[in-house]
Amino acid sequence: METILHAVEGYMYLNEVELQWSILIVLYPYITGLVAGAFILASLERVFKVEAVKPTYRLALLTALAFLLVAPLPLQLHLGHPERSFEMYLTPHKSSAMAMFGFVYLWYLMVVLLMEIWLDYRKDIVAGAESATGWKKWIYKLLTLGSRNVSPAALRVDDKVGYFITLIGIPSAFLLHGYVGFIFGSIKANPWWSSPLMPVVFIFSAMVSGIAAVLLLYMLTSKLRKVRIDMRCVDTIGRYLLYTFIIDFSLEMLDLIHRIYEADESLKALDFMVHTKLYFSQVILQIGLGTLVPIALLGLTQIAKLSDGVRKVIYAVCGSLTMVSIFAMRWNIVIGGQLFSKSFLGYTTYKMGFATREGLLPAVALVVLPLIILYVLVKLLPPWHKNEAAA
Repeated sequence: METILHAVEGYMYLNEVELQWSILIVLYPYITGLVAGAFILASLERVFKVEAVKPTYRLALLTALAFLLVAPLPLQLHLGHPERSFEMYLTPHKSSAMAMFGFVYLWYLMVVLLMEIWLDYRKDIVAGAESATGWKKWIYKLLTLGSRNVSPAALRVDDKVGYFITLIGIPSAFLLHGYVGFIFGSIKANPWWSSPLMPVVFIFSAMVSGIAAVLLLYMLTSKLRKVRIDMRCVDTIGRYLLYTFIIDFSLEMLDLIHRIYEADESLKALDFMVHTKLYFSQVILQIGLGTLVPIALLGLTQIAKLSDGVRKVIYAVCGSLTMVSIFAMRWNIVIGGQLFSKSFLGYTTYKMGFATREGLLPAVALVVLPLIILYVLVKLLPPWHKNEAAA
């Protein structure tokens, strides 16, 4: 206890000295945001007919699925006893926002994402069941779900049903991550979180991170496969990333201005946090390097005639900084919201372990795991077009 108290400044209640939510809860909204953002990017081609982003359509769907499969794991590790998680479906607790999120997750996984991917890949799955050999043949046979009809009429039905599911999926994606923001925004006891703009900020930050993740994955996989990067595609994605980033940053600034104008009793404590404990993660990483620099660079690609090589470097840098920025935002919200006392008279610090259950090592593993799942999915269900030109 004496060691813990050395990290305290001022006066804090005993139950506030040690943080209850750790790095795992930071990863929870971060990963779900990547899911929602990747699906929104995929819907640009399917619903809004933005043909330029077609090379990333299937990759975005598989990326969303890979991260969605991992999304509940941070909560499972944090709470312990993962074998009990199924009970929330058997005995639903309607007044618990966290418990009801399980139904939102199940809806998005089973009804929206898996159905759309299956309908989009059904022709390829049937072809694989007939031509593949070994263990792949059995996997493809299992994935057909007994449906082998790939006639033009059947494929037209698949396309219409898939289009309808995508229409449902867009508000479902907003609900998935907006619900995470709702969980934080509805905690009235914490002025750092309690804001009606929190769900909206979470939605647009999710779109930013998902678009940036798919952009980076597309460029990386194209390099690894030695295939020419479609500059029309990345230019369009970069333009949408810029627009979404500007809206996201504007909403965050609007929330900040509202807090300053309201000037309630918590403002002094929050101002102290921003200028001390969260200065590097919020001012330097999130706002400076992670927001203003990408917006400036992406804006430069829109107003200046730059070569393809320069634009590729800019998109890679902006995508990487964006991923860091959104993670820093999640960190500032989850960890920063617990560093000050409810009395506004004291502050504590967060010390992250390494190989503990909620330490750095499990967090890194949870970030790498979706990429491994995505690699397996890409091997089974290649998202590439056969007519891509070699570099």
